[in-house]
Amino acid sequence: QVQLVESGGGLVHSGGSLRLSCLASGTIFSNDLMAWYRQASGKQRELVASITSGGTTNYADSVRGRFTISRDNTKNTVYLQMNNLKPEDTAVYRCNSGFRFWGQGTQVTVSS
Repeated sequence: QVQLVESGGGLVHSGGSLRLSCLASGTIFSNDLMAWYRQASGKQRELVASITSGGTTNYADSVRGRFTISRDNTKNTVYLQMNNLKPEDTAVYRCNSGFRFWGQGTQVTVSS
């Protein structure tokens, strides 16, 4: 059974940084497309960033240039480095594997 466990969320001031981690188990991680999604209160879930097994990345326009997705296949972990955070980045961030499996989410709150 695939399990995804996120960590690294928290409260940060506007302009600050956080790094989210997602540890995967029960899957051949190196083969998987991995992604980060977020959902703010009262809003639809949106794709933040994705990374293919080969390392090709894709970003939402709202985070491009501020966020960086990366993966370490030796640790079965995908990361989301978030810099210059803004209040509008406040949301629950969830890790996704292969468009099928989800982590439980981690809260990111950015104060102005």
